[in-house]
Amino acid sequence: MKFFIDTALIDEIKDCWATGLIDGVTTNPTLIKKAGRDPLDVYKSLIDLGIGDISMEVMGTAAEMEYDGMQLYTLFKESTTVKLPMTKEGLQACQRLNNLGIRTNVTLIFNAAQALLAAKAGATYVSPFVGRIDDQGYAGLEVVRSIAGLYKMKGIDTQVLAASIRTPHRVVRSFYNGADVVTMPPKVFWGMYDHILTTDGLRIFDEDATKIVSSS
Repeated sequence: MKFFIDTALIDEIKDCWATGLIDGVTTNPTLIKKAGRDPLDVYKSLIDLGIGDISMEVMGTAAEMEYDGMQLYTLFKESTTVKLPMTKEGLQACQRLNNLGIRTNVTLIFNAAQALLAAKAGATYVSPFVGRIDDQGYAGLEVVRSIAGLYKMKGIDTQVLAASIRTPHRVVRSFYNGADVVTMPPKVFWGMYDHILTTDGLRIFDEDATKIVSSS
């Protein structure tokens, strides 16, 4: 079981990373744009934090994505996971990078058929978009379950990395349905700590602690 954080905002990642509970970070061009920084600067900052699994997305033709992925690996070594789109070109690049021993994450997965192709191409991770599947009127968690079940049945090593996660409940249900990794925004990660009964219990304990009579 692994928790990844899905953002490119360094301060937010730093706070999550400091808990000792985070295993990696996923980024994409939209998140990098929101951060307002050069992608390489973002990746360098994450490396400096000690993060050892960073999904870095590449775009373009198969040859361009392969080249960019190799360049990222040259710069960032074992922290590099090259994030590739679920396209013919993306899977061609995935095969080539896999042959070089470079981790890959095939993204924008919306059904089990795509996940099978990505696994056949040697993807380290596939990223089904749970929330976006739900938005289309389908069951995102059922897609996670189908992919995980197929991989287990066929002895496939590719890991299911559930993405587009919007609530702590969806984190739990993703793992319940077979995900190996869940990537989530920081607010979802922090939301996992919270429960009204925990808050109420702490308040009562704090009140009672002030009323304890010391024997000394």
